[in-house]
Amino acid sequence: MSTNPATLADTAAPLDVLLVDAALGPVRRFLPDMSTARWAVSMARRPRLTARRLGGLAAEAGKVVLGTSEVTPKRGDRRFTDAGWTENPLLRRLVQLYLAGGRTVDQLVDEADLDPRDRKRVRFLVENVIEAMSPSNVPLVNPASAKAVIDTAGLSLVRGGTQLVKDLASAPRIPDMVDTSGFTLGENIAATPGSVVFRNDVLELIQYVPQSDEVREVPVMIVPPTINKFYAVDLSPGRSLVEFSTRNDRQMFVISWRNPDARHKDWDFDTYVGSILEALAAVEEITGSAQTMLAGICSGGILASITAAYLAGIGRQDRLAGLVLAVTVIDNHDSGTVSALTDPRMAALAKARSAQKGFLDGRSLAEVFAWLRPSDLIWNYWVNNYLLGKKPPAFDILFWNADTTRMSAGLHADFVDMAVENQLIRAGALSVLGVPIDLGKVTVDSYIVAGIADHITPWENCYRTTQLLGGATRFILSTSGHIAALVNPPDNPKASFHTNDDHGVDATTWLKGAETHQGSWWNDVAQWLDERTGELKPAPEEMGSTRLRPLADAPGTYVFDK
Repeated sequence: MSTNPATLADTAAPLDVLLVDAALGPVRRFLPDMSTARWAVSMARRPRLTARRLGGLAAEAGKVVLGTSEVTPKRGDRRFTDAGWTENPLLRRLVQLYLAGGRTVDQLVDEADLDPRDRKRVRFLVENVIEAMSPSNVPLVNPASAKAVIDTAGLSLVRGGTQLVKDLASAPRIPDMVDTSGFTLGENIAATPGSVVFRNDVLELIQYVPQSDEVREVPVMIVPPTINKFYAVDLSPGRSLVEFSTRNDRQMFVISWRNPDARHKDWDFDTYVGSILEALAAVEEITGSAQTMLAGICSGGILASITAAYLAGIGRQDRLAGLVLAVTVIDNHDSGTVSALTDPRMAALAKARSAQKGFLDGRSLAEVFAWLRPSDLIWNYWVNNYLLGKKPPAFDILFWNADTTRMSAGLHADFVDMAVENQLIRAGALSVLGVPIDLGKVTVDSYIVAGIADHITPWENCYRTTQLLGGATRFILSTSGHIAALVNPPDNPKASFHTNDDHGVDATTWLKGAETHQGSWWNDVAQWLDERTGELKPAPEEMGSTRLRPLADAPGTYVFDK
């Protein structure tokens, strides 16, 4: 039962849901609630329809027993690809009964008299239950598991059972998704040469060694996500956006966040934006440039946007040459599952939980992340790790994904409030460092990139940022999902992206009129940056400045905090 690791890296859920559920825990999603009760009442009020569906299931079960059923798994269903599921008559009938039952439950949910929110909540519950009941999850019943037991004289179940006990003994109590043994920070991941040239309590600023004789006058500073470590932009050699940029005449600076603990519970938007401004001043001092291209990714993109709006609010937008936002949602309206699984009461409870502890544990985020997409992130590895006794794949994105961090309670509360109240779409609804935030005042050019299969930051929501910023915007829609859209080196033969200079209000209309380009958006953003980062000049021979001397080699020290 194999799955493309890149596909698994794309599987996620809206950021708001992760931040709320990580504080409250995923178990409550599997317990019946008022939405479930309304579903039961709806079925009871429509007895004929309910009876017809259950009667249809009974009839199909009869066909299964007689061997005349034509129920088959959907194309692409990885759970039942082993030939044993079809060649063994008992297993074939078991799968058909399972699929028929699941189809009937789906129909009962679809036909129930429920509002959209209740329907999403009920569907989330029943889909998780159906996934858990799959015969492919049962040892020895799964033909691949039975073959492994025979081939290894039972050692596969011994290895799998040992791994299961180990995983259940400590958070996040989910199957391992990656074999981390082959990765070492600073050697074969996060390995682009550079130095930490500035450090405060919140962040380290890394300056990377140019890999060309000349560099553009205007530097680029990247604000990474506050969830997981910074090196999503500096993965394996050949797959590193930082490495690509340093080879293309770019002066590159990247922030590496400290992994906060209970001592830092009060760190909030003010703290993080203030630290970004300190890093920006360090970049200006080191390069001698009056302007910097500010870039942000996911939650780091939200912080970069707020920083840009703050500078605009105090009349210092001239410090920015432009704004680059990757897989970043500013407008959270109707961002999929969040509208069903999160509400103000749950948000308030989530904030209270993290405030009590002082932080949001990254391991809790990992657990919630997995249970929101159990087919790919739980049961796929249940079979691989426990039933087959195999190690999970070694994949750089999944290694990064497993390198979890904490989020300070203050920042967690600010992000939840911002998302649930959708503060950033209204001028002045949010104030940071005493300045009302108005994204419409950000008039520098912006470059926005999203992933078409992204579930954390849906591309339609990313697109809406084109309507919020005041300057000229270029919107790029890349292939893949969240991080896989970001890790898109030019030698990727499957890479493509969409462009359309007509940025109307509707994202779907934009896509219909978009042009498709083969290749990576990395080359496109490089050209866009070349036009806005000045002339070429000799590359610096040393890192840092007279005052800001290198403190440590890249990837720095904060990245190793656990």
